[in-house]
Amino acid sequence: MSMGLRWGWMAATWGTMVAASGFAEDFAARRDHNWHQWRGPDATGVASFGNPPIEWSEERNIRWKVEIPGNGKSTPIVWEDRVFLITAINTNMVAEGAAKPEDQPQRPFGIKFPNTKYRYVVMCLDRATSRVRWERVATEELPHEGHHGDNSFATASPTTDGQRVYVSFGSRGLYCYDMDGELLWQKKLDNVETRLSFGEACSPVVHGDFVVLNRDNDSDSRILVFDAHTGDLRWEARREEKSAWATPLIIEHQGRTQLITNASQRVRSYDLKTGEILWQCGGQVGNVTPCPVVLGDHVICMSGYRGSIAMSLPLDAQGDITDSDRIAWRYGKDTPYVPSPLLYGDLLYFNKLNNGILTILDAKTGMPVLESVRMPGIGNIYASPVGAADRVYFVGRDGSTLVMKHGKTLDVLATNKLDDAFDASPAIVGKQLFLRGSKNVYCIETAGQ
Repeated sequence: MSMGLRWGWMAATWGTMVAASGFAEDFAARRDHNWHQWRGPDATGVASFGNPPIEWSEERNIRWKVEIPGNGKSTPIVWEDRVFLITAINTNMVAEGAAKPEDQPQRPFGIKFPNTKYRYVVMCLDRATSRVRWERVATEELPHEGHHGDNSFATASPTTDGQRVYVSFGSRGLYCYDMDGELLWQKKLDNVETRLSFGEACSPVVHGDFVVLNRDNDSDSRILVFDAHTGDLRWEARREEKSAWATPLIIEHQGRTQLITNASQRVRSYDLKTGEILWQCGGQVGNVTPCPVVLGDHVICMSGYRGSIAMSLPLDAQGDITDSDRIAWRYGKDTPYVPSPLLYGDLLYFNKLNNGILTILDAKTGMPVLESVRMPGIGNIYASPVGAADRVYFVGRDGSTLVMKHGKTLDVLATNKLDDAFDASPAIVGKQLFLRGSKNVYCIETAGQ
């Protein structure tokens, strides 16, 4: 390489590095004022700059309400003036050779495999007006299995890095769009079998140049890490796990970027760049769904199906720390099945199984500050709680939302009701609260603001 070419190459490389660094800093600053992934800016459920309403109803403090076709359980994500969500629409077009539901064997929970094709759709709404900015059909095909009646074929929440939107439809593929809806790349994925055909739900996670998709299932559990720009597979790892639905957590700690997965056999931390397992810990229970949260130098993982466990694990661990004294604390009562916990400051909020029974722990010590208290007006819960402006929001499946004061007591500020059913977790951006129901998406904002 000549001296001129060498200097040109070095200048171009340095320019690319500076541009990437500038974008990373810009994204870090802007994400705190957005909701770019299903558990918010820091994957804790907290919107640090949020201040949504305390009270609302169908007639009060609804900025807009829009009906969404099809069925989806995923949380909308919000970036600046855009709201992104996904849905699966039954075309009612019978697929050749597919067995009719009435001709299929009886399965637990009455689950039937579809014999009609579904249209898998990505939507971008205008945040101010709910107008559809763009809508794209990712694919149209027959699902290979059914899902639990409380699940859907569009349950994984999208995520964005402010330049691209990443969408998973499970075995129907992983898709990347620019912010204006142009398809940049797609990856077809192998079919997997979930426990009792409950269906898939794990959301993708983006961090810098990496997009991560965890696929714990009953046939071929793997974690897949793709290049965010091209969709090329960076690395993959087979996992000795059965079906789980917990979205991974990515955290930078002491110069290494850790990819942390919560699952039944082991909590594992991988080096995001190489796929090396840094540490692991057993002790969770089955059907793991709650996602990890980080407080300081520890990550808290929990699960609540056929048992209860929450553990605080050190990020500087090495090797297998199961049952060791490296585990900072354990708590073994009334942990959630489907919802993820809310980490708000030093307080950890969660509900029992899928019920409206609240526990609050001191997240540093694992000691309860409020234990197994019934939340008034809240029955079954699938949505994960969120927090903002010293308030905590629990959304029930029947459309009730309990708003309580952030603190060590159950201090109820309001109980609100909407005419829809809610399984998707809320999103908070600025003065707005976004709720996705079985039929509608609501933007809730105090009138006149």
